[in-house]
Amino acid sequence: MAGKKLSDPSPETVARANRQRIAAQEGVQAMAELEKQAVAVRKNMERLRSLRQAAEAEAVRNSIATANTTTGAKRKKRVSR
Repeated sequence: MAGKKLSDPSPETVARANRQRIAAQEGVQAMAELEKQAVAVRKNMERLRSLRQAAEAEAVRNSIATANTTTGAKRKKRVSR
């Protein structure tokens, strides 16, 4: 080690440092993309949940309305002219 200068890194060291730097940058980008996708999935799930709940509420309203009309007064017969 006495003959080596500390200021001149070997080409292997430079290449390894570059690979590590690039890998770190790509890792940050990949994590950002994953988080972005996760947010999109949660947003879509919330949209679908509200649509499902609205459809279920509509079905309940329709069943209540149907139950009220069938147990209520009888329909009048239509007279043809």
